[in-house]
Amino acid sequence: MKKILVIIIASIFALFTIWYTAAYYSTYSEGVRSGELIKFSYKGVLFKTWEGEISQGLSGANIFKFSVEGKNEEVIKKLEEYQGRYVKLKYKERFATISWLGDSRYFIVEVVEEESPHFRKQDN
Repeated sequence: MKKILVIIIASIFALFTIWYTAAYYSTYSEGVRSGELIKFSYKGVLFKTWEGEISQGLSGANIFKFSVEGKNEEVIKKLEEYQGRYVKLKYKERFATISWLGDSRYFIVEVVEEESPHFRKQDN
């Protein structure tokens, strides 16, 4: 009986390890999104994660929600600095959400401040 219980527990642990490895290291897609950084916060009850949103348009109807891994300190610092500005975010999308890493499947790996296309200076 003990042997069967050990095999069941080991199998569950192995399946979880395989799922976590696939969800964390496999990338579903990569890309770039641009917009006005309207929210960036450190939130959570059990797991504290960095979460943010950019508005992709003047009306704010198209909101892109994203997460940043805590180990990515340079990106976190830049996002805190660029709050309210127009930014370009390079992201990787994972297959699944992992609650202790973030609420979103989109994880930011690079951020650059951009000039807003809505308020560009026009040459006369």
